[in-house]
Amino acid sequence: MPETRFIPGADTARAYRDSLGCFGTGVTIVTTLTKTGPLAITVNSFTSVSLDPALLLWCPARSSLRHDAFVAAKAFSIHVLAEDQLEMAQHFAKNGEGFCEGKWQLSAADTPALPGVLARFDCTHFEAHPAGDHTILIGQVTAVTTRPGKGLIFKRGQYGGFLEQL
Repeated sequence: MPETRFIPGADTARAYRDSLGCFGTGVTIVTTLTKTGPLAITVNSFTSVSLDPALLLWCPARSSLRHDAFVAAKAFSIHVLAEDQLEMAQHFAKNGEGFCEGKWQLSAADTPALPGVLARFDCTHFEAHPAGDHTILIGQVTAVTTRPGKGLIFKRGQYGGFLEQL
């Protein structure tokens, strides 16, 4: 199959997104507590920035109706999803306010904590930087909670997991 080469721009936006989709990422849900209640968003733009101090970043789209609430949040939690949490990922991708009774609790960081995740990073707002059509949000990690398990993966527009080793 031949290679394709292009310059990112308005005319090649779909090809650029498809190219980015070649890189498989874990799936996360970021939560915060607002004046009207808990708020969440499903994201895959999450990465470690620094070990000392412990910093993470994620990037909400400026076009998202949830963008401003997360940029203004003093604290948020990033949840790394387990492979059986596809329904939760899809739900919070569409609806950030659809928390079910008993399906979350308040963390020590005063952020919504979701059950059954592989890891939760409780963060305080460290910095925010405008970056094109997204904002880079950096959080300083104040606590981490983990459990064993396999993660939910997103690649080329599809969700999945790892195959068992034979």
